[in-house]
Parts: sequence; C-alpha cells; structure tokens
Amino acid sequence: MVSQEQRRRQLAREKFLRQQQRRTSARRKARTRNAAIASVLGVILIGSVALYTTGVVLKDDDDKTNANAEVTPSPSASEKAEDPCDKPAKGKVKTQTWKKEPAMTIDKSAKYAMKLSTTCGDIGIDLKTSAAPHTVNSFNFLAGKGFFDHTPCHRLTTNGIFVLQCGDPTGQGNGGPGYNIPDENLKDKSLKKNTYPAGTIAMANTGQPNSGGSQFFLVYQDSPLPPSYTPFGTISEDGMAVLKKIAAAGESTGAGDGAPNATVVIDKATVTES
Repeated sequence: MVSQEQRRRQLAREKFLRQQQRRTSARRKARTRNAAIASVLGVILIGSVALYTTGVVLKDDDDKTNANAEVTPSPSASEKAEDPCDKPAKGKVKTQTWKKEPAMTIDKSAKYAMKLSTTCGDIGIDLKTSAAPHTVNSFNFLAGKGFFDHTPCHRLTTNGIFVLQCGDPTGQGNGGPGYNIPDENLKDKSLKKNTYPAGTIAMANTGQPNSGGSQFFLVYQDSPLPPSYTPFGTISEDGMAVLKKIAAAGESTGAGDGAPNATVVIDKATVTES
C-alpha cells in the first residue's frame, strides 16, 4: 500500500522528469534552429562573395532606374577608424552632362598621365593611351571640364575584391557624364587568371558591354574579377601608398563594402601629355 507521502514524492519526481524532457527538447530545437540560421547565413555569404566576381559589382550607371553598385580588415561601424585625410578644398561639383562621347582630340601615339589630387594625397597614374584611346580621351575631356573636381570616392571594398571606386559626381554610385564609351584593352597582358593586379585603374560599368561612363576603380590589392572592365592605367608607387592608407581606415558598414571611413574627395583631376 503506497502512503500519501510516497505518492506525493512519486508525482513530484514524475513532474520533474517531464520538465527535464521539455527542456531537453527545447535545447534540441534551438540547436536545430541555430544550425539552420547558420546555414542560411553561409549561403548568403557565399552569394556575396560570388557577386564580387561578377559584372554586377563595379557599376557605373547613368540610368537612375537601376540600382548601383586589404590586408587590414575593416573596423566595425561602431569602431570607426580615425579619418586620415584632410578637409576637402572649397568648391562645388559640376553637374554638366553630354549626349555623346567627345571627339578624339588626344594623340594616340603619345604618352599621357593623370593626377588625382585628393584630400588623402596625390595619386599619379600612367595612362595606357594606345591600348585604351577612347577611355583616355574621355578622361582628358572630363578632367579639362572640371568634371571630377570636388567629387567623393563613394565606395571602398575590403573583402573579396580590394578597390576604391570614384568618378561619380552624385556620390551615390549612379551618376555619370551622360554618354558611354566602348570597352577597351580587355586582353591586357596584366590581367592573368581573372585577376586585376594591385596598381590597376579600370572602368566601372553597368554589367553590360560598352557601358562605361565616368566611374572608375583603383585596385590596391590583387582582386579576382573577370576581364570585363577596361584597364586604362597604372598607379604610381606614391599613389599606392595613399590607397593603402585609405583602405586601412576601413569602410562604414563593417561588412567589407561601403563608403570609405576616410574622407576621400578628388579636389582636382588633371590629364597631361608627357
């Protein structure tokens, strides 16, 4: 005969066991849910890396209906690095655009150089005139019109590819000169194994052939990209030091692709025959 006290203890023990089973089941479900979340995040990450290697990444989009698009890791948004650059020179961005590509005025057989005087330092570039005459001619035209003056470099990538993107007067990634120029020099000998080497300056585009405008990107570390972006110059050693300083400050999102933490503004761009 089971006493009342024994019965009470038995019921308490059974209640305790049921609680333990529920807790164990809850922990198992939580592990399963967390594993599923991790799997989804992994897919998203893989997809993001894949985007870095497609023509979607480095966009120069005049069509406002379309969305644009290191050795030192980027700091998080809450740990923003100190700005290593000076304040921009006084002046306003010019908003003039043109309906068609400018007429060829450069000497295709001559050597040209471009200097980007930025808030972070001067970036010198030797241009590949004979290999990319339309691109060099366009930059000569736009620089002469002051098109790049006072424009911000709006994008820094520090993960997957390693570039600083500039040349958009709106600073939003969807601006341009109003015209497009043809792709050139896509078989440049420097582009090996789908990689744009450090020190390359190349045109951004919309992902479609012959859609370059005014936006360009400066490669500060070897970057895996298909040969779809016109390489039209080589950055000087001093210019590379400036780029690495900008990259070391990181970008604003902490995710590896966003506005640079450094205040990078092109105070003036000049193209000269050398």
